[in-house]
Amino acid sequence: MIRTLATYITILVVTPVLGTMVTVASYLGVKRTPGGFLQSAPRWWAQSLLGAAGVDVVLHGEEHIRTGEPRVFVCNHVSWFDVLALAASLPHYSFVAKSEIFRVPIFGRGAIAVGTIPIERENRKAAFESYKVAAEHIREGASVVVYPEGTRGKEYALRPFKKGPFVLAVAAGVLVVPTVIHGSIEVLPRGAFWLRRGRTIHVHFLEPVSAAGLQYEDRDRLMRAVYDRMASALRTLYGVDSPALPTERNGDRARTA
Repeated sequence: MIRTLATYITILVVTPVLGTMVTVASYLGVKRTPGGFLQSAPRWWAQSLLGAAGVDVVLHGEEHIRTGEPRVFVCNHVSWFDVLALAASLPHYSFVAKSEIFRVPIFGRGAIAVGTIPIERENRKAAFESYKVAAEHIREGASVVVYPEGTRGKEYALRPFKKGPFVLAVAAGVLVVPTVIHGSIEVLPRGAFWLRRGRTIHVHFLEPVSAAGLQYEDRDRLMRAVYDRMASALRTLYGVDSPALPTERNGDRARTA
């Protein structure tokens, strides 16, 4: 209970302060640069909340994120703490997030200021436009984090992936890093208000899959390669079985890096 109260108090204090600061900085023309204020503020925000909650984040496969090259991180999603774990850990990046969060006072404006990209999940055309914006962020040197399941799940088994993130990866022609998070359900599962006793979140950055040279028609192959890699990691590391995707029918396989 104490950790829960400390976390929500931190949200109420830190979010307005940093949200206002990044919004003002954006209006003043401050650019998002690696290590700059607008890039560092989300990391400070996430680290402060993790600290208040007493949650440790353990990274695996860090060699896949320390290259300085923009990448697309494709991650499973089961808790709000997934976002905090990645925001506290990744270098130069942007998140693709559901549009609802941008309606939250102060937080929404701050999210836009730090480069978070809104996506209309129920509007397919608008969603693909959002991925075009994300591709532009990648061309400018920022990595992008996407949650292809679309929303939070209640268990670690993977759910069907949406194709938009893989259209983005093909358009950008960069490495896709399958990313598996485990331990966040034990901290705060979907629908819960009180933090649980879980205190460690593991983030696994898996061997990348290359989208270089792929075409729009290859998006399903890329999606399958990433899904299979994530499903295999969940099964091997944590004994979690995910449903298999339909059998491939044609096209070239995505190339692993």
